[in-house]
Amino acid sequence: MRTTLLTLAFLTFGYNAMAQGQPHANIFSNFNYDLSAEDDAFKAFEINRAYLGYGYKFENNFSAKITFDVGSNNSGSAYTAFLKIASLNWKASDKISVNFGQIGTKNFKFMEKAWGYRYIYKSFQDKQKWASSADVGVSADYKINNKLTLDAQILNGEGYKKEQESNGLFRGSAGLTYKASENLAIRLHRDISPRETYGDNAEHQNISTAAMAYFTDDYTLGLEYNLRENTNNVLDNNSTGLSAYMTYRLNNGLSIFGRYDEMSSDEDWNITKDGTFTIFGIEKQMTKGVKVAANIQSFQGAETNAEQQNTFFLNLEYKF
Repeated sequence: MRTTLLTLAFLTFGYNAMAQGQPHANIFSNFNYDLSAEDDAFKAFEINRAYLGYGYKFENNFSAKITFDVGSNNSGSAYTAFLKIASLNWKASDKISVNFGQIGTKNFKFMEKAWGYRYIYKSFQDKQKWASSADVGVSADYKINNKLTLDAQILNGEGYKKEQESNGLFRGSAGLTYKASENLAIRLHRDISPRETYGDNAEHQNISTAAMAYFTDDYTLGLEYNLRENTNNVLDNNSTGLSAYMTYRLNNGLSIFGRYDEMSSDEDWNITKDGTFTIFGIEKQMTKGVKVAANIQSFQGAETNAEQQNTFFLNLEYKF
C-alpha cells in the first residue's frame, strides 16, 4: 500500500511538472560522401548529435533548463550523454537577467544565430574550439536601452565536458550588442583566459570578436572577424579567423545558402589547421520542425601542395 501511494505521488508530481514545463529534443543527422577520393571513397549515414532537455518556469520570474548532449567523445563511444545545460535564470527586472549553473556561453551565440545552420556546420569559434558553447559559471545581461545590451560572464573555462582544472583559474568575458535597426545588429566581444604561470613566454589569452548580422524577409547576411592572441597562453601565438555567410529565401520553404571561412596564424605557427573552408547548398523546410539540406563542403589547407577536400552532405534536423 505504501509503495502504491508513493508511486501515485510521484506520478502526480511528474504530471504537474510536465503541465507547467516544456520538454524539447533536437536531432542532427546526415549522409555524407567524400568527393575527393578517386577510389574507395568514404561514405556514411550518421547521427551527429541529439539534444534532449526540459524547461520549467517557477514563480517570481525564475526559470530552469536542463539539456543533455548525446554525441561522440574522446573515449571512442559514438553516443555518450553529456550534461550540457543545467541552468537557473532569474529575470530580476525588465533590464537585468542572470543565469547561474551550467549555462550557455556568450562567445559565439550571436554568430551561430546569424549563420542559422548549426545542424549542418558549427559556427567558426565553435568549430575551431576557441570557446565552448556551454560551461559552469554565471552570466548577466543588462539592457541599457532598446538598442544597446551589455553582457558579461565568469566561467570555469574548461567547457561542459571537463571539470575545473587544479589551477582554479576562471575565464571571463564581456560583450556589447547594438541593434542599429530592425534589420541590422552589431556585436563586439572580448574574452580573457588568464595564464597559469608567469614565465617569459606566458601571457593571458585574449579573443576579440567583431560581428554583424543583417536580416530581411528575403535574405540574411552575416560577417565576423575573430582575433585570438597568445593562444593557449603562449606569447605571440596569434591567429585570425574570418567568416562570412548568407541565406537567400525562395518560395515554398526553399533557401539557398553559402559560407566562407578563412583561418590564418602569424608566421604559420598553426599552419596545419590554417586554410579556407566553403559551404554551398540548398535547404527545404519540409514541415514545422523538420529541415533537410543538400550541400557541398570544401576545405583547402594553407600548406604547400595541400589538396582540396570536397564532401557532399545531405543534412537533416528534426526537433520538437
